[in-house]
Amino acid sequence: MTNGPRETKNPIAVLATGSYLPEQVVGNDEVAGATGVTDEWIVRKTGIRERRRAAPHEATSDLAAHAGRRALEQAGIRPHDLSYIVVATSTPDQPQPATAAVVQHLLGAVNAAAFDVNSVCSGFVCGLTVTERLLRAEPGDVHGLVIGADIYSRILDHTDRRTAILFGDGAGAAVLGPSPSGHGLLGTSLLTRGDQHELIGVPAGGSRRPASARTLEEGAHHFRMDGRGVRAFVQENLPGAVAELLARTGLPAGSVDHFVPHQANAVMIGEVWPALGLDNAALHLELARYGNTGAASIAITLDEIHRRGLLAEDDVVLLSGFGGGMSVGSTVLSWAPTAHATAPRILAAATG
Repeated sequence: MTNGPRETKNPIAVLATGSYLPEQVVGNDEVAGATGVTDEWIVRKTGIRERRRAAPHEATSDLAAHAGRRALEQAGIRPHDLSYIVVATSTPDQPQPATAAVVQHLLGAVNAAAFDVNSVCSGFVCGLTVTERLLRAEPGDVHGLVIGADIYSRILDHTDRRTAILFGDGAGAAVLGPSPSGHGLLGTSLLTRGDQHELIGVPAGGSRRPASARTLEEGAHHFRMDGRGVRAFVQENLPGAVAELLARTGLPAGSVDHFVPHQANAVMIGEVWPALGLDNAALHLELARYGNTGAASIAITLDEIHRRGLLAEDDVVLLSGFGGGMSVGSTVLSWAPTAHATAPRILAAATG
C-alpha cells in the first residue's frame, strides 16, 4: 500500500520522541562463548559490539511505558489527552490481552484506545501509518502515541549464532499530532511478501502448533531466522520500495537528509545502501551499542538523533523497516519544529 502526494490539510507530524534501554549491558564476549564464535567475528559479521537485556522483572509493556512516558514528557502532553496508543511488538507480554492495553494502564492514559500491531521489525512504521490515518480523520487537537518495543532475549536460543548475537531489548516511542507548521508525514509504503513468511518466525505457541511437551523439547518456541534468505529479501525489495515511495511523494532521492533504517545488521545495511541512491542523506546506525531491537530499533535511533539536535526543521527524514512477514515498511516525513534535549535520555528507569 503506497500513498501518492498528500494534501497539506490536517497534516500529522512527529511532535516528540522517547526511548528506553534496560540497564544490563551484554557485551560480545558474553554471547560469543555460548555460540562458539568470537567478539571479532561478531563485529566483522554484524557491526554489533553490545546490546541491552531486560531485567527479570521487566516485560515488554514496562519498556514500552518507560519510552512512552519520556516522549509524552518531551511533548508536554498529559497521558489522559491521548486518543490512541499503538504498540508495535512481536514479543508481547502474553498472547492476550494486547500489550498496549497494559501500557495504557501503566501510563494512566484512560481516554486512549489501545491496540497492538505485529509486523515484526516493520512494526513501528506500520504503527506510525495507522495512527497518522486515525488522527487525520478526526477534527481537533488529537494525539497518538506510537511505541515500538521488544524483548527478544526471552525467545532466543542463546546457543544459535545466527540469532543470539544479533538481538537486544528496548523500546522507542513517538508522539503524533496536528502540525500547525504544515510539516509532517508525507507518504508511506507498506509491502508484504507472505510467500516468504518462513524466513523469520517462532514456529510454536500459536493456534497451528500449540505449546506441548513436544514443541518444548524441539525448541520450537525459540526465534528462528534464515539469515541468507533475509539478506536476499532486503536486497531485492528495499531499494525498489524506497524508490517507489519517493517517486509517489514527488521527492527526488537527493532531497532526503536523513535515513533511519531498521537496525538489523550493519554489514547487510552497508551492502544495500549504495542501491538506495540516497547520496545526500546521513545514514544513522546505533546498533553497535544496542543490537537489533526489533520493532523498537527505528524509534530508538530516531530518538537518539533527535535528542542530539541532529534533526532540523524542514529536514526530509526517511524511515525504513524490514523483517518478518516478510515485510518492508517505509515512511517519509518533513521534520516539524519539536522540542529536543542536548543528550539522549536512554537510561534505565532506576536512574531516571
